Amino acid sequence: MPDADPAETGAGGRRRNVRRLLLALVVVLALAGGVLIWVGVTRPSGPGPVASAGNIPAPTTALSTPDPTTTAPPVSRPPVPLSRSAPVSLRVPSIGVSSSLLSLGLNPDRTVESPKDFGKAGWYDLGPTPGEVGASVILGHIDSYRGPAVFYRLAKLVPGAQILVLRGDGRTAAFTVDAKRQYPKSGFPANDVYGAVDYAGLRLVTCGGEFDRAARSYLDNIVVYAHFTGTT
Repeated sequence: MPDADPAETGAGGRRRNVRRLLLALVVVLALAGGVLIWVGVTRPSGPGPVASAGNIPAPTTALSTPDPTTTAPPVSRPPVPLSRSAPVSLRVPSIGVSSSLLSLGLNPDRTVESPKDFGKAGWYDLGPTPGEVGASVILGHIDSYRGPAVFYRLAKLVPGAQILVLRGDGRTAAFTVDAKRQYPKSGFPANDVYGAVDYAGLRLVTCGGEFDRAARSYLDNIVVYAHFTGTT
């Protein structure tokens, strides 16, 4: 058997072995880091998202009074509510929304229908009309294969913004935004959105949050709460 190489024996040899091990470890970590960075910045390819404001539970007779911390308007003398009249169109000047309104009912699974036109919002016609006592609900898509939809900028609404709804009786009901909330779809607050209130309220609903490419749907809903402030 040949003698051991002096360079690999003794303290000097051990130090060289340690240095080699450290160098190998650095190379492995560098390669792993490169893979992680590549994965982090690479996004799956394919068509853009198609999202809807659908899959939203419909109200039930078991609903109780909504949480006043998220839905009640500021304490003030409210205007006299209006009688029933179906809405015709919607305008939200601060985010550039101007849309005629479709009528929406229920799907067979008891969720609220989504507007079939991505460029238009829709009114849930089994609830109060805008300006009546109660919570009137208007829904719209956030985007589509072709790009932004009617409520693409809904998440940018802030308290104090104005919402205008033209009604079939020729009156334009004005609303002021009280709050904007984001909820996971698995925890959609049907009680807050549809529940009985003692004032004329309005809710605007769309999708939001992260987009799930496998399910082809956003994971959250954006809800804007507003209260009636008079007619123009």
